[in-house]
Amino acid sequence: MDLTNKIALVTGGSQGIGKAVCLKLAQLGANIAVNYIDFGNNKAIAEETQKELEALGVKAMIVSADVSSFEDTEKMFAEVMEKFGRIDILVNNAGITKDNLMMRMKEADFDAVINVNLKGTWNCMKHVTRIMMKQKYGKIISMASVVGVMGNAGQVNYSASKAGVIGMTMSLARELASRGINVNAVAPGFIQTDMTAVLSDEVKADLAKNIPLGTLGTVEDVANTVAFLASDESKYITGQVIHVDGGMAM
Repeated sequence: MDLTNKIALVTGGSQGIGKAVCLKLAQLGANIAVNYIDFGNNKAIAEETQKELEALGVKAMIVSADVSSFEDTEKMFAEVMEKFGRIDILVNNAGITKDNLMMRMKEADFDAVINVNLKGTWNCMKHVTRIMMKQKYGKIISMASVVGVMGNAGQVNYSASKAGVIGMTMSLARELASRGINVNAVAPGFIQTDMTAVLSDEVKADLAKNIPLGTLGTVEDVANTVAFLASDESKYITGQVIHVDGGMAM
């Protein structure tokens, strides 16, 4: 796979799965715009990711935006276009969780997850569509989840947001296919991240029991799949949800 001189924007790209995606695309030659939300020490983390990307010999920039804000997202795309002049690859990775059982879930927690995960993905799709239509080329890859297909107790809000991402992906794929734009989603299962690192070995073992391959996935497993969908090797694939879940959703 060769992404030399392609321009990729990765939301939530400074750490976790997003960072792994940025690094993989950069290793294949893409120039990267790393989105982060300016809160706490997030800017310093994003700057460190930028340095790692530039060390791979590509151009990189960081751009702050809250993807749940239409105006913030619009400014972000304008900044990337001013820097690079085009956007070939959009990876909608930014997302949050606020888990709880339905009986205890607050309305604010439902709204927050929907606003970031679902509306945030729509905001980015909306702003990139005009850019890619003019180019008559583009790859839009959105991060769904195995729970958007299977559901999960305590994650009504998160499951709903990711199921919505899947629906938007399929619909937009139909709208943009004639313009040479591929729109797909990746649905990770249980992946080893900072969030799962704090779980006990016993909890991890219990999770693995529900995975046919018997182990949690890695961020690189997800990044490799995104890279394939971002490449021209996947030019005849659109409107699909690729599961990276060890067989959970079979």
